[in-house]
Amino acid sequence: MRAIAEWLLSNGVVVLGQSISWAELVGQICALAVVFLARRRTLATWPVQILATLLLFAVYAAAELGGMAFRQVVIMLISVYGWVAWYRHRDAVHGVIVRRGTTGERWSLLAALLLGSTVFGALLRVLDASWAPWPDAWIFVGTVVAFWAQGRGLLEFWLIWLAVDAVSVPLQLASGLWFSAAIYLVFAALVLHGWFSWRRTARRHRDRSETEHGALPAGGVGRHEVG
Repeated sequence: MRAIAEWLLSNGVVVLGQSISWAELVGQICALAVVFLARRRTLATWPVQILATLLLFAVYAAAELGGMAFRQVVIMLISVYGWVAWYRHRDAVHGVIVRRGTTGERWSLLAALLLGSTVFGALLRVLDASWAPWPDAWIFVGTVVAFWAQGRGLLEFWLIWLAVDAVSVPLQLASGLWFSAAIYLVFAALVLHGWFSWRRTARRHRDRSETEHGALPAGGVGRHEVG
C-alpha cells in the first residue's frame, strides 16, 4: 500500500509546465464528481467521496498541511454516516429528502464553525502541525460541518461550502497546489448551482408534505392550520 501511495504521489502529468501527481489529479476529479452527485442526491455520492479522501490525504500529508490531511480522515468517517443516513431517509419516488434548517440548526452550524475553527486552529499552532493554522482550521472545521449538514439533508450545507472555498483557493495557491486551487474555483460554481437545485427540491418536498398533511393548494385552511 505504501508503494502504491508513493507511486501516485511521485508520478503524474505536466500541464502548462506544472507537475500534477496522479493522486492529486484523480482525487480532485473524484471530489468534483461528488459535488455533481450530491446535487443529484444520489447514494453514489458517498463511496466516491471516500475514494477522494484516500487520495487527497496522501497529497496534503506530503504538502505538510496537517489540518487538511486530518480533515480527509474525518470526512471519511462522516461519509460513512452520510451514506447510511441518506439510505435510511431516501424516498422511493422523490429520492433523498432535503429541507431548510431550522433557526436552531442554523445557529448551531454557525457556532460549530466559529468555535471549532478557533479551537482547532489553536491546536494546530501549538502542535506546529501546519504552516497556516487558522485558514487550515477553517477549511477543516467547515468541511466537517458541511458534510454533517449534507448527511442530514440540510440546504445550508452548500453555503458552508462556499465559505470553505473562499479560504481554500488562496491556501492551495500558497502551497503550490495550483491544480487543486483551480478545482476549488470550479467547486464554487458547482456549489452555487447545487444550492439553487436543492432549494427548488426543498420547496417541492415542503409543498408535497403540506399537501399530504391536508394543506389546500388554493389558499384554503388545511387541517393543521389554526386561527
